[in-house]
Amino acid sequence: MSDLQGNAWVYGDNIDTDQLAPIKSYMNMEADEGAKLCLEPIDPDFAGAVREGDIFVAGNNMGIGSSREQAPLHLKILGIRAVLAKSFARIFYRNTLNLGLPALVCPETDKISKGDELKIDPLAGKVENLTTGETLACEPLPEHLLAMIADGGLLAHLQKKLKKRA
Repeated sequence: MSDLQGNAWVYGDNIDTDQLAPIKSYMNMEADEGAKLCLEPIDPDFAGAVREGDIFVAGNNMGIGSSREQAPLHLKILGIRAVLAKSFARIFYRNTLNLGLPALVCPETDKISKGDELKIDPLAGKVENLTTGETLACEPLPEHLLAMIADGGLLAHLQKKLKKRA
């Protein structure tokens, strides 16, 4: 997997799955339509302004709340290509990776501002803030997870493996 580069969207602690996937966004809507309501409760402009390749940055407890797979799916549909946070809710973290979206624990996300241009090396566990010149350490993703992400997520990865065996 190559480095990821994009602009930062920065939020604080306790971004929950209800904010990322409000109930009305997934109960009666297709995922593409529901994604338009992502973060509506705290940032109504987010879904319309985020661009392909952008990076979502949060504080502690990213993805806390219910185990809605739609929460990281909405981020991915909108073009987010990586999620950085000081810590993640366990199920959200795994759902994010399973959908093929890199999620990295980065203890220094408070050094990143909205709009900063970031370059992430998920294997090395390094985040370069191209705007400030700072380099931040994060927990690297192991090669087997990076292979899964490169294949498009868990299901695509398993299909690829099964196809090789057949």
